[in-house]
Amino acid sequence: MLLPKRVKIVEVGPRDGLQNEAEIVPTQVKIELINRLSKTGLAAIEGGSFVSPKWMPQMADSLQVMHGIKRHPGVCYPVLVPNLQGLHAALQADIDEVSIFASASESFSRKNINCSIAQSLDRYAEVCSEAQKLNLRVRAYISCTLGCPYEGTVDPQNVAWLAGRLVELGCYEVSLGDTIGVGTPGKAQEMVDCVAEKVQHERLAAHFHDTYGQALANILAVMERGITVIDSSVSGLGGCPFAPGATGNVATEDLLYMLKGLGIETGVDLQGVAAAGRFITESLGRPSGSRVAHALAGQLEKSRTCA
Repeated sequence: MLLPKRVKIVEVGPRDGLQNEAEIVPTQVKIELINRLSKTGLAAIEGGSFVSPKWMPQMADSLQVMHGIKRHPGVCYPVLVPNLQGLHAALQADIDEVSIFASASESFSRKNINCSIAQSLDRYAEVCSEAQKLNLRVRAYISCTLGCPYEGTVDPQNVAWLAGRLVELGCYEVSLGDTIGVGTPGKAQEMVDCVAEKVQHERLAAHFHDTYGQALANILAVMERGITVIDSSVSGLGGCPFAPGATGNVATEDLLYMLKGLGIETGVDLQGVAAAGRFITESLGRPSGSRVAHALAGQLEKSRTCA
């Protein structure tokens, strides 16, 4: 089994993880979460989203969050933008990278961002063109790469075509998302192999949800195919309102534990991430979605008892 020596983790908890919370998370809590994560060695932490508050009220304070965080050298804080208007709004946040999001499913695209795939690409062509003039890097997400809640199975060729188009527009990296968590290792490898015919492995990332408990297995499978950038969310925060039954992203704590066991370097402190996870789940008033976090908490409680 050929695996990479080092993996980059993109922490998506503060944005993708929190954006669908029913109760508005206080701005200061979001700032504190990012500040805690910034101390763990993570190279990239999604800071917020400049989508209209009408569609995503949880992210309405993204500008305040970005102004309030303490930025660490070497850490990138990308924000999500849906169009040129969102990009212009994000410029007030002193950004160096933005993310855009497309879907490999026509039905999901219309449900999620209220436009067709073709229309979304027209929007992103404008975003990428403007970003290049401003020396901003653009990262792309593709949702529903392994299944759609409305159309079922998604053809890998559709994913490959879309990934190729996004790179042509100027995206430096494309994150392949299993939005509803239906993927299995074999299907994940098949999809990556197909996409790699259009886009180099070095420009691909993986983004798995854990609805069926397959996220870590899928990550291991795509790492065997040369993927070295993985998206994850502290405490497994996340979900999707347009994907019924979809649970959160793979937990950063669980991912770190697996990678450490495989001898793969990340530069990220597991204990620090777990502490940040405890902070946010206590703030949300619910248990962590990370099994490793529960195990570490049990060990901590046991040591206190023994002491």
